[in-house]
Amino acid sequence: MTVTGFEFFGKYTETTPTKGKEETVEKAKKDAVELAKNSFFVNRVIKDEVKKLISYIDLTTLAGDDTRSRVEKLVDKALAPVSNDKSLHCGAVCVYPARVKDVVNHLKTLGKKINVASVAGGFPSGQYHQKSKLLEIQLCVEDGATEIDTVISRGEAIDGNWQAVYDELKQQKDACKDAHLKVILATGELQNDENIYKASWAAILAGADFIKTSTGKETVNATLEVAYIMLKAIDKYYKESGRRIGFKPAGGIKTVEEALGFVALIKIILGDEWLTPDLFRIGASSLLDNVIKAI
Repeated sequence: MTVTGFEFFGKYTETTPTKGKEETVEKAKKDAVELAKNSFFVNRVIKDEVKKLISYIDLTTLAGDDTRSRVEKLVDKALAPVSNDKSLHCGAVCVYPARVKDVVNHLKTLGKKINVASVAGGFPSGQYHQKSKLLEIQLCVEDGATEIDTVISRGEAIDGNWQAVYDELKQQKDACKDAHLKVILATGELQNDENIYKASWAAILAGADFIKTSTGKETVNATLEVAYIMLKAIDKYYKESGRRIGFKPAGGIKTVEEALGFVALIKIILGDEWLTPDLFRIGASSLLDNVIKAI
């Protein structure tokens, strides 16, 4: 069944699915603790579970002093994070728009491929004119970005103007052309579960390929509690449409245990079929080093 367009928004957002949230999050935390604890022992299944974390990571640098040489080193690390295992690589590299060409040119020089993600669309605040957001996305795609991490207009969301949120994202999806659109909800600024759920649906109905928790710049970033609400929207949409939407927690995820918490939660709500880089990413910078230590 085709389920796109804002006309479906009211139907699917009448009730926010909070029932069972605390129990499910607690179970995910316990599962993550056990996996992280056992990863240091000789258990191949668990070791493989931890190794998989590398393939989910969007290795990220979003600093004002980023340079060409810094992002080139980031690419090198993403392509071969573990020197003695060439099969392992990150899901993508994620940079600012001005650095996309540096990433693409370095990959061409190396003769290698990896997903190239760029934040855009007025990141991180979203407080920009829509015309400039669309131009930024267009230019990133022209420079070679294969994924765009945009951000919703939180002011419109908080005011309940969901049509405006949807309309902006629909235009941004069109501007992406063949690039995937990952929509950042900035959940730490949305105030409550109802707004997080509605923002998830506005993004999904506008054509998002992924929904993402945070910019990493908010006071509160990725948590299992907000992930529960977002995953419930993804689950409902899949059951109604048959289309799988990806999920990306980002911001503050540093330890193996924290990352495994999101893996466990996805297993509970969506199932193992979502545990692929095509449908699950983690926005992180320091997490990779901690995963390498654990394996």
